[in-house]
Amino acid sequence: MTAQTITAAASGTFRLGDLRVNRVGFGAMRLPQHGEAFVADAVPRDRDQAIGVLRRAVELGVNHIDTAAFYFSPLRSANELINRALAPYGDDLVITTKVGPGRDPAGQWLPHATPEQLRGQVEENLRQLGRDHLDVVNLRIVGTNSIADRFGALAELRKAGLIRHLGLSNIRPHHLAEAQSIAPVVCVQNMYGIGASTEQKEFLRICGEQGIAFVPFYSIAGTGREGGATADDSTEVQAIARAHGVSAAQIRLAWTLHQGAHVLAIPGTGDPEHLAQNVAAGALRLSADELTVLDSLRHAAT
Repeated sequence: MTAQTITAAASGTFRLGDLRVNRVGFGAMRLPQHGEAFVADAVPRDRDQAIGVLRRAVELGVNHIDTAAFYFSPLRSANELINRALAPYGDDLVITTKVGPGRDPAGQWLPHATPEQLRGQVEENLRQLGRDHLDVVNLRIVGTNSIADRFGALAELRKAGLIRHLGLSNIRPHHLAEAQSIAPVVCVQNMYGIGASTEQKEFLRICGEQGIAFVPFYSIAGTGREGGATADDSTEVQAIARAHGVSAAQIRLAWTLHQGAHVLAIPGTGDPEHLAQNVAAGALRLSADELTVLDSLRHAAT
């Protein structure tokens, strides 16, 4: 079976609340531009190419797309590209977005939203996506302070019908416990990949025990973060990739999915070939020995 014929269904499924999605999804952060995200001089991606990648993702069975209103570059907005490419949306398509951070029209970061400002961010996502409700909204956190007032504001919007499910991003375990005392949490988005720390692995395990989807970001990019994957993969990762006839990035994705049935992947790309490879990674099966080798690596921690 070639990479072009493997669909996201090969990765299995998990639930975001009552919404069932394939475990390989698509992250829209890198879609609006070439190169590093969130830089003022980013080169906008060709609109037709971006739209084509989104449509191809859905053709390949991707039914979980992660986005945010602050994913934009000069001339391109991830949300509006999604709207243009995929509306009217299929019944099984789940679009997850994030609120909390914001950027001004010049691309500069703004202070994180107050509880009162979060409704405006939710409504901006609704407008850009052309939706009357948002499937999942993640509150992205910076720091360790209480999130009760901000998460409570989103819980009120959920009661009002603007949001179906709530999640959290970039959090610590105490944030999850605090949020759960206010409203149900269906997913946690945290940085995670080969080289994860003991604390990160423990948090992933806790989410699994509670039936909460764990959605790693930078699972391919690692220390490259917004800049994308680096070329410094260890000899161990490269050797396992050669043994399977795939790329190091695909091995990183496969390892991520092997961490638990509740783990979802949201790799992002603007390249159709890389998209097919990312989806195909959901069909890779790593041996116990290979997992032991990859689990022992520490170079990409935090």
